[in-house]
Amino acid sequence: MRTAMQRNGITPFHGFGIGLRPPHYEDFLAAPARVDFVEVISENFMVDGGRPLDILHRVRDRHAVALHGVSMNIGAVDGVDVAYIRRLRQLADRIDPLWVSDHLCWTGVDGFNSHDLLPLPYTEEALALVCANLDRVQDALGRPLLMENPSTYVAFDGARMSEPEFLAAMCSRTGCQLLLDVNNIYVSATNHDLSTDTWLDELPWQHVRQVHLAGHSQGEHMLIDTHDAPVPRSVWELYAKACARMGPVATMIERDDHIPPLVELLAELDMARDIAFVATASRREHAA
Repeated sequence: MRTAMQRNGITPFHGFGIGLRPPHYEDFLAAPARVDFVEVISENFMVDGGRPLDILHRVRDRHAVALHGVSMNIGAVDGVDVAYIRRLRQLADRIDPLWVSDHLCWTGVDGFNSHDLLPLPYTEEALALVCANLDRVQDALGRPLLMENPSTYVAFDGARMSEPEFLAAMCSRTGCQLLLDVNNIYVSATNHDLSTDTWLDELPWQHVRQVHLAGHSQGEHMLIDTHDAPVPRSVWELYAKACARMGPVATMIERDDHIPPLVELLAELDMARDIAFVATASRREHAA
């Protein structure tokens, strides 16, 4: 295990990757892919054995792996599931991932899992709850978490801070870091008629360790974070602005439905590389 990945920090990693999904298992087993890392859904591999875990071990021999969960329920008023965290730690100890991440949300109550990423009110009460849960989980895992900003479709009248302000306070109090989903910023800002530039101005960039890029769909009244389409121009443009504000961080393409051949995702990943390269060159030019 890397000692720098314990509770007090995360080893810097600046590569480009994709989400590893079943349609591409054989591609990755046949030969190393042109990626620096893969990200997997933690819950799909929190088992004692079987083919999925065997495949993950074999992919891990060739590529760095990040674990990304969807059921941690960090906003739960009744606390996180101890058995779930125990199984997540077993997987993390087995795989030695770059990091472990999940979402700033709640997913269920009284043992019921909604299988949806439900929004939190951005209040001091919710912040205290999230931070207490994060402290317990990070201590149990023996490593800091990356928390992802959500896509939201409702707002709360009682909110007392913006989402970026909530994220900044969360990181400051707990030592967790951020997984910045650029598509989620665009979806949430559009749905709530907010400025993406203001969103970027308020973000605590020093805490960003990974970026997600994905596509979305137009619903009847709002945008929906569906991960079923290529990254659209609007998200690429926002990613370029983000790259201009942050140093090099790990970036990946998410695709969870209508999954195309691997070569198409790798072409999108090349676009991310190009945008990040231009932003890095521009920062160096202005610093000279």
